[in-house]
Amino acid sequence: MLIDEIKKASMKALKEKDTATRNALSAVISRYGIMATSGNGKEVSDADVIKIITKVDRELDEEIASYEAAGRFEQAEAVKAQKAALKPYIPSLMGEEEIKAIILSLEDRAVPAVMKHFKTHYAGRVDMGTVNKVLKSL
Repeated sequence: MLIDEIKKASMKALKEKDTATRNALSAVISRYGIMATSGNGKEVSDADVIKIITKVDRELDEEIASYEAAGRFEQAEAVKAQKAALKPYIPSLMGEEEIKAIILSLEDRAVPAVMKHFKTHYAGRVDMGTVNKVLKSL
């Protein structure tokens, strides 16, 4: 599972004293633990872990913007290093053309049906905002 890879990478970062990588991966592991304990016995899947990683990544983007707006560029660079540590675990997102082809292949192209299809089959590999934009352009 993906979380096992992340835990191994976190231990490696701890041994190598790579605090940026350790901080980023620890945030993911911590949120995974919270999700696992509050999941009503439901196992946390790799898609859930990817959602956690992308959420942490977005939060780091906001943190970078805040530091840069305040002129604290050293802290922004430290957060960028954390963001770089997460990059290998974030799958590349589908492009608009690929999304359009999938939508056109669906029988039911109603907004709720399309959104449910993408959430079910492409979780973590597609930005739902992009799906909505492509769907409205059809």
